[in-house]
Amino acid sequence: MSELLNRMKKASPNKYTSQLSKSEVFMSDDFTRTSVPALNIALSGTCDGGMKSGILGICAESRHFKTNQALVIAAGFLKEHTEGILLFIDSEFGAPKSYFETYGIDVDRVLHCPVTNLEEMTFELMQQLDAIKRGDKVMILIDSLGNIASKTESNNSIEGKGSKDMTRAASIKSMFRQITPHIKLKNIPLVWIGHIYKEMTGTAYAKNIVSGGQGPMLASNDLWIITRAQEKDDDGDLAGYKFTINVEKSRFVREKSKIPLFVSFDSGINKYSGILDLAIELGYVSDATKGWYQLIDKSTGELIGGKVRRKDTETKEFLGSIITSKEFNIEVREKFALTRPNLNNSTLEEDMEAV
Repeated sequence: MSELLNRMKKASPNKYTSQLSKSEVFMSDDFTRTSVPALNIALSGTCDGGMKSGILGICAESRHFKTNQALVIAAGFLKEHTEGILLFIDSEFGAPKSYFETYGIDVDRVLHCPVTNLEEMTFELMQQLDAIKRGDKVMILIDSLGNIASKTESNNSIEGKGSKDMTRAASIKSMFRQITPHIKLKNIPLVWIGHIYKEMTGTAYAKNIVSGGQGPMLASNDLWIITRAQEKDDDGDLAGYKFTINVEKSRFVREKSKIPLFVSFDSGINKYSGILDLAIELGYVSDATKGWYQLIDKSTGELIGGKVRRKDTETKEFLGSIITSKEFNIEVREKFALTRPNLNNSTLEEDMEAV
């Protein structure tokens, strides 16, 4: 460390001030894997990645599996950090204890904080974040931001006033301004659930808009918009839904990436969602025989193992070796993950070539 750098570091009253190469803020930022490779891809661009500290927004219309996806992420966090806890900021009261238990979450490690308005939510978050120290293993889940009233809105109703609160979006933006530095400095993952509405264009191509103004979108490191389509069984009856994670914003994944997630009424979330189609695209599985699938040895191009129907591919025996393959994850990363050029002190012409 140069004498000038050392002198300026000592002069700073900020305990986190340091050389960037040794910055505590960026040193301990590991991925926390979930049990669902498709979610790991949406979070990090690869099957063996997962959630990092920072802010993730999961947004959709009602009944689009938003809370359940957040709980899968929370279950991965608590499994990875056996001493960790989940801080559950609850304004909708739509996720009972049984939801948590379904995903293997020990409810004794969940701190439930019910709130009734936006200001109460902000106060609760700031009080909790002030009590958390860097190194504490805490994940925060807000369910939800989309439907919580402001205190002004609630008071207007109590007082019999019909006027709308035009400051709600500004209050949400203020909340994120306050909590965002603490989230990063204390290495905390935070997931918030939000709602969407259609752009008022009157056309079939209306965009999905995240409710709550620009504050949540600007503050989030990662933001998903979830859509869904029906999944029918062989008899044509509704068997579940195919949810599509549309990556609107991400630090690690190419924006506009679409990652499928299948959920059936009988067996719940399919942990192998989307992997078969990826494996076919990348040359690990053959679908040359209509309706039948077979593994491919990538090193030789030979077909290996027996042929199986699609429903029988969604097993550890068939797809497990592919998901854990280093080569497969490299190819998945190349397809989904962001890449950034490393620029140095070369000429402008050389730097332009690198971009």
